[in-house]
Amino acid sequence: MVTSGKTGKGGKVDAQAARKARLAAALRENLKRRKRQARQRAVADTNAPAESSSQNAESATGGPEFRRNRGEE
Repeated sequence: MVTSGKTGKGGKVDAQAARKARLAAALRENLKRRKRQARQRAVADTNAPAESSSQNAESATGGPEFRRNRGEE
């Protein structure tokens, strides 16, 4: 009954390999996008120091603290 030399799992293995390749490509694109966003934020932070001082003033006055990484500053 086997004419092509493959078992019934050949299509499943091919589908898994294709899925793995798609996921790897998507992860690479996501990483590139996140790096690009981080670079843009870094440039924006260096160009707008007045905004960061107003944020620091708000936290000093007892305003709400919503930043995730408070300990890095």
